[in-house]
Formats: sequence, C-alpha cells, structure tokens
Amino acid sequence: MRRWVLKLRRRAQSALIARLRRSRFFPRTIPDRRGQDVAMAAARFDAEVLVYFPGALDTTYQITPWLPTFAALHSAHPVVIVCQDSRVADLLARSSTVPVVTIARYGTLDGILSRSDVKLALYVSHLPRNFEALRFGSLLHAYIGHGDSDKGVSASNQLKAYDFVFAPGQAAVDRIERRLMRFDVTKHCRIVGQPLTLSAPLPAEGAVEGSGAVLYAPTWEGAQPSVAYSSVLSHGERLVTSLLADGRFPVLYRPHPLIGVTSPAYAVADRAVREAIAAAGAPHRVIEAEEESLESTFARAAALICDVSAVATAWLPSLKPIVVTAASGPEAVSADAGMLGAVPRLTAAGSDAAADLIDAEMADEEGRGRRQELVAYYLSPYWPERVMDRFVEVCGEVIAERDALRGLLVEQGATGV
Repeated sequence: MRRWVLKLRRRAQSALIARLRRSRFFPRTIPDRRGQDVAMAAARFDAEVLVYFPGALDTTYQITPWLPTFAALHSAHPVVIVCQDSRVADLLARSSTVPVVTIARYGTLDGILSRSDVKLALYVSHLPRNFEALRFGSLLHAYIGHGDSDKGVSASNQLKAYDFVFAPGQAAVDRIERRLMRFDVTKHCRIVGQPLTLSAPLPAEGAVEGSGAVLYAPTWEGAQPSVAYSSVLSHGERLVTSLLADGRFPVLYRPHPLIGVTSPAYAVADRAVREAIAAAGAPHRVIEAEEESLESTFARAAALICDVSAVATAWLPSLKPIVVTAASGPEAVSADAGMLGAVPRLTAAGSDAAADLIDAEMADEEGRGRRQELVAYYLSPYWPERVMDRFVEVCGEVIAERDALRGLLVEQGATGV
C-alpha cells in the first residue's frame, strides 16, 4: 500500500513539474528541458555542424547575433542548432533558416549522434552543460564565443576543453598566449575575423541623435569578484546625472540584460540610472537589449562609455570616440591586449567630468588613428569584406581535418568513432 501511495505521489509531482515547465511562470534562468526526445528517439542529424546551446532564455543574447553567420555556414555545410530550452528553440527558429531542435535528455543526443555523421561542434559560451556534447570524440569541437573582450575570461583555462578556438583577431590570440600555461596557440587558435561586428556602423553610416548622443552601455556585475567589471554600482548614477546636468549630449542607456541577476545592489543601481533618465525625458532614453540590435544602438550614438567588455570591441569599427571605465573592485582581472592602454579610462571619482572627457575625445584628431589601428589588431585582416567567407572557410578546413583524422582511427581498428 505504501509503495502504491509513493508511486501516485511521484506521478503527481511529475505532472505538476510538467505543467510548471509549460507555464509562463517557469524561470527564465533555467532551461525548461521540454525536449522533442520522444519524437527523435530514432532520428539522425543530416548536418555536418552542430551548434550546441544548452542555455536558458536569459542567455539568448549570446547566440542570436550568430544566426546570420550560421545561415551562411549552413549553405556550405549543413548546420543544426541543439537547445535544451524549448522557449529558446522557438525564438531561434523564428529568427533563422537553420534547423533548431530541443533535446532534453543526454541519452537522446548520444543516440542521435551515433546514427549521424556530424563533424564539427560550435559553442558560443562556456556553459557547464557544454560537456554533455564535448564528451563525443567522433567530431571536433570549436569555441567561437559571443564577442571578444579584454575581460580575464577571454583567456580562460576553459578554452583547453575545445579542439579549436576561433579567434576574432590577433589580439585574442596574443591575449591567450600571454595568459594560459601549456596551451599552444599555433595548434589550437584559428583567426576567423569577427562576423558579429559585420553590421557595426561604418564611419560614414548611421545618423546620430540630436547633437551627438553619448551611449552608456555597462556590462553585468559578473559571477565572481575577478570578473566584476560593471560600473553600474560604482559610476552609474553619478555618471549619468552629471551628463544630464551638463546638457551637451543626449544620453542613451543600454544596460546588459543580466545586470542585477547576482547582486540586488546592482539591480538597485540600474534602477536609479533608469529613473534619472526617465525624469530627464526626451531626447534621453533607455534602450533594452531585446529592443534592437547592438549595432542599431551604436548608430544612434556619437560616443561610447562602456566597461571592459565585448561592447568595446564591437564599437571599434565605428572609429568614433570611446571611453572605458576602470573597475572599482580590486579583484577584477583584465587581460588587456592593447585597447585599455590606448583609450581613455574613467574612474568612479572622475564620473562628474565625463562630459568634458567625451568633448575632448571628439576633438582629438589623433584618437581616430589609434582606433583604426585597434580595428586591424582586434578584428583581423579579414574584416569586413572577407569575414563571413573566412568563417565558412575555416569551418570547412576543420571538417576536412576531422574526416582525415577519423579515417585514420578507423584504419587502425578503433571502434565507437
């Protein structure tokens, strides 16, 4: 009798969890794992490239900028995107021509890959659940990231988990070589350019708002002190209110979508910045990440204030003035490849003088030349004309290498490959 009651209780709990996963109240920070596993029990992938993205809704900003690149790759080498969150899969499927599936169970993925001839897996972030796909030795694995920056995590030891790192430019390769022990960049790094910045505003493009807006685009607070680069808590309200009071520039505020997820204090600071801009009214405004692309926001601004983050690298092709904040936390570790020493830095104490600093940068003719040099170093010689072709070309080279290596294993009598 007791066993029967426990069985009914487990069924009720399972049904309740299933209803919760289907509801709009299920957290954005957890993959809903509502997979197509039953329908795909005997399926196979007719794809050469697997993009593995086990993130939840709050991490979609990491993969959506890659969709045009995946579409271009799909024309040459068939691609499939594998998610663990059905909400993410639905969003990606509506925005891309590349097939998207949701696989919740590790065993389902194991079976599908055993029946398929997938040759290359791509990863846009270091999500812990990447290891569910990294386990498979029948394909090669490449980390492509979701933007290049001088954050310490850009030279993380986690890069050793992959066969290759597709680097945007020489800056990324040099950064890794200087910071990682026992990692041969000549073997593992391939410079592919940075397709994510392909639509960034060129110098002659994009009308700026008013007399030239200043965009403040801070990053999130990070999950550990060593990666706490956000200026929202240390600079945010003081910086924005000083710009508003100065009156020379319209102020645009585009916060990172994860600000405040690990720290209530950062959430409060973000709200204070929003309230200051709302009180000032037009032409000042807040622009949410899901509202428009980063490049579209860039085109609205004449100058940028940001933290140490990929936003700085993405802005470089505009050649417009940039100021990077100095992290207030002493534990924050940067991995500067050259940009942080070449652009002005803004301390928390200097926030009141931000407008004067921006004004001086706009008048500095030599600053444009320094930024042009950074573009070549950070974004490779392939940017912008050949960057998409280069990405597809490198993927093709890795696919050919995988086929050759796997053929050797088979000749040597290896099984399960």
